[in-house]
Amino acid sequence: MDEQTKIELEAAVFRRLVEHLRGRTDVQNIDMMNLAGFCRNCLSNWYADAAAEKDMSLDKDAAREIVYGMPYGDWKAKYQTEATAAQKAAFDKNKPEH
Repeated sequence: MDEQTKIELEAAVFRRLVEHLRGRTDVQNIDMMNLAGFCRNCLSNWYADAAAEKDMSLDKDAAREIVYGMPYGDWKAKYQTEATAAQKAAFDKNKPEH
């Protein structure tokens, strides 16, 4: 596989992942962190990091809007629930791995 095709496939996979996560508003970030060690905010941070590597400025809010498909505050108000004690405990236990 040539490098350009690889980049195009990786970009398509990323777009599909983001669309999937936008549709799965029932999945909370803390659950993703507890199970996989990353969440939507991590993807946003990685996006901003990639922009910075290309000498592009992309602030946290703009990166989050790309991943969430809306301003982060709107997503939180619509879909984020309060973390349970069990979710918080699992997060604290696994925090070094995040």
